[in-house]
Amino acid sequence: MNILVRRELRGEARIRIAAPPERVWSLISDITRMGEWSPECRDCEWLGNAAAPAVGASFRGHNRLGPWRWRRDVTITASDPGREFAFVTLGVGGAEQTRWRYQIDKIDGEAQVTESFECVTRPLYIHLWLLLPRMHGWRKANLLSGMRHTLDRVKAVAEKALDEPVNRD
Repeated sequence: MNILVRRELRGEARIRIAAPPERVWSLISDITRMGEWSPECRDCEWLGNAAAPAVGASFRGHNRLGPWRWRRDVTITASDPGREFAFVTLGVGGAEQTRWRYQIDKIDGEAQVTESFECVTRPLYIHLWLLLPRMHGWRKANLLSGMRHTLDRVKAVAEKALDEPVNRD
């Protein structure tokens, strides 16, 4: 029996990228490249007939954190080129676990990207682990650090390759 427990855990990170919002969105929404950006996500693969970002499309993320390895099936919830890319990780019985969102705003021709997460539910064993002294704060700090790392990597690629087309193959 799996028991799901709700407890608020959320955060966001923001960065300004000297590249057009459409280009930044193309990099972020190419889930096959997520392993290049994220320190926790190793790689992602499309599921079913999905091959490009679209609302309702699914992919699987393979993650790691120290000695722990896990995977999550994911459903895209928003896919608005140049503006927004969002998805939710799914757990036991398809329950929403974590909502991730990249909001892209155009400011003076550049992209301001806000990455955010909101943990919605988690299995009881994770909830109990987060109740240990300092674990909840550690996990939140770890996720915030990971988001800053992700956004810094996207920025480096987006700004470096302004004259190169984005390869979506």
